[in-house]
Amino acid sequence: MPQHWKDIYHTRVCSAHDAVRQGIKSGDYLVFGHCAATPDSLVEALYEERAQYTDLKSFHMLYFGEPYHLRPEMRAHLKPYSNFLDKNSREAHNAGRLEFIPCHFHEVPLLFRDGLYPVDVALVQLSRPNDEGYCSFGVSNDYTKAATQYAHTTIAEVNNQMPFIGGDNLIHVSELDYIVEVDRPILAVPPAPVGEVELEIGRLCAELIHDGSTLQLGIGAIPDAVLRFVTDRQDLGIHTEMFTDGVMHLIRSGQITGKRKTLNPQKVVSTLVMGSQELYRFLDNNPDIEMYPVNYTNDPYIIGLNDNMVSINSCLSIDLRGQVASESIGLQQFSGTGGQVDFLRGAKRSHGGVSILAFRATAQNDSISRIVTELERGANITAGRNEIDYIVTEFGRVRLRGLSLKERALALVSIAHPKFRPELEEYIRTKM
Repeated sequence: MPQHWKDIYHTRVCSAHDAVRQGIKSGDYLVFGHCAATPDSLVEALYEERAQYTDLKSFHMLYFGEPYHLRPEMRAHLKPYSNFLDKNSREAHNAGRLEFIPCHFHEVPLLFRDGLYPVDVALVQLSRPNDEGYCSFGVSNDYTKAATQYAHTTIAEVNNQMPFIGGDNLIHVSELDYIVEVDRPILAVPPAPVGEVELEIGRLCAELIHDGSTLQLGIGAIPDAVLRFVTDRQDLGIHTEMFTDGVMHLIRSGQITGKRKTLNPQKVVSTLVMGSQELYRFLDNNPDIEMYPVNYTNDPYIIGLNDNMVSINSCLSIDLRGQVASESIGLQQFSGTGGQVDFLRGAKRSHGGVSILAFRATAQNDSISRIVTELERGANITAGRNEIDYIVTEFGRVRLRGLSLKERALALVSIAHPKFRPELEEYIRTKM
């Protein structure tokens, strides 16, 4: 007689320290859960048990929990890797305690599949199991589910407060080797303040969103501003990397229905969630929301199957030829490529699709133009000039796709801050 899942579950429940001691050995390649679903008790236990380990490797993207693994005293025991830096990992990277792997977001699961980062142990955070014994990856599917599929061992925090979200977002308790029960709030991310500049940028972006458009937006002031200007649109759809509070509000008010979506109709599709506790409660057992691995949501081919796709992202700077730097300031790595290029390419494949890079025209109190003659020496080109469609600042909106080099340079000057336009125009006259 097959063993009932509840019996399997209870035999695998243990403490975080026991899970780490029994499930991890020196030399292992580890993957940590992502964003608001970091497995904090497991990483803390690993830190406290560090003396028994040598030559461990770890991979994660954004780590919103306490980053015990990045502390200087872990250096003799573990080498962290990441393909996207946040405040904590940036400091560790600058100090030489973390290695950076350039990689598009949708390709991270392929690193595991192809053995380029051979996963031995996946450390993840999951929801409580449902009546059939399935746990949900909750607010963070992205690369996390793939890590469990390719790992030899899976150690899971089962959090009573993690929302149960469907889609391709489930794992059976029989696939978990060690279960550590926790009961703590999912990390909430407060909304960014939206000012007059962001509102103007949002208005210009929203003019490209029509009834029936399918949207991808990130997190931050500009995406939130965009959503304020689409409250009169009908039957919008969502196929996105990140689900935020702004999307929830438009679902509740009836603007987002997904009725005209050509892929996953009537479903909101995402791969990770960041927002408020209200948002997390809204998602729990909500049949209209589906989470998928990032190699589905961010695959440019899959994105392109959505007609009328509108992708909205940002960048740090763009040069007059249309080359975009979104992840580094000169030689200094600041963040990562993330899913930006995935959606630039996917929106271009979409019938009726457009992509938008939207940003303030200046930085540091208007002292620096973000539209520049040439990118700073050593800056990583996140998106080449062939990838770019619309650019939006508070001074206007231009479409670079289809323009010659000189035409696109002149277009970019027209949306730069006025005080920097003479310098940019002089460069065009003398260098282009």
